Amino acid sequence: MINKPKIKFINSLKMGKYRKQHKMFFAEGSINVLDFIRNTDLIVEIFAAKEWIEKYSEDIEDELSHEVNEKEMAKITALKNPSEVLAIFRIPEYKLPSSSNIGSIILMLDDIKDPGNLGTIIRTADWFGIKNIICSRHSVDVFNPKVVQATMGSLARLNISYCDLSDWLGNAKEGLGIYGALLNGENINKIEKPKNGVLIIGSEAHGISSEILHFVNKPITIRRSENSQAESLNASIATAIILHSFND
Repeated sequence: MINKPKIKFINSLKMGKYRKQHKMFFAEGSINVLDFIRNTDLIVEIFAAKEWIEKYSEDIEDELSHEVNEKEMAKITALKNPSEVLAIFRIPEYKLPSSSNIGSIILMLDDIKDPGNLGTIIRTADWFGIKNIICSRHSVDVFNPKVVQATMGSLARLNISYCDLSDWLGNAKEGLGIYGALLNGENINKIEKPKNGVLIIGSEAHGISSEILHFVNKPITIRRSENSQAESLNASIATAIILHSFND
């Protein structure tokens, strides 16, 4: 059973200002919910079908679980078709990586606006072993329900920070490889595979902004077919291709 104040509270978390105010967000679906439960200590409450609670009883605490029916779930879900479970979590306190001591590839996202793109990028980064993502302040909120859903659990395993990208890059260690995905860079199939550095992916509409473009010292591009008339690649697809190349 779920009361009206709780329904109102959960629905408020669909908006960024209330997530920020309460320092909470929600995730839906078994994969997302279980990955956060198993990889973090951020759980606040769980709302789920009786069968789901019984199936995953070893993963959850009874006092945090509330049985709800389909009608009640429909009142709180952000999905077109409600799942069996929705859980509220505390927003983690992510730590901004140092720009002076980088031992791996850091993914930097410059004004990614589409929730589905950001979620897919996070999922892709997790697949390729990326641990740190830095987003510009104007990128979509990583705890937007659509982003959380698209990550398919990967959000629970990555450190994701927001900052002024120019300030961070301005303090980067001299000689650090800063790779920028551009249309006129060096073919990614011909470069030496980096073990550390920063990979910058620009916005869906404008690419890498002029404010940070001058920091790029290793412009790279994905070779386009001679028969292609496409102007650009989707940001999440480009990220996947480049990370695959880096790991090949």
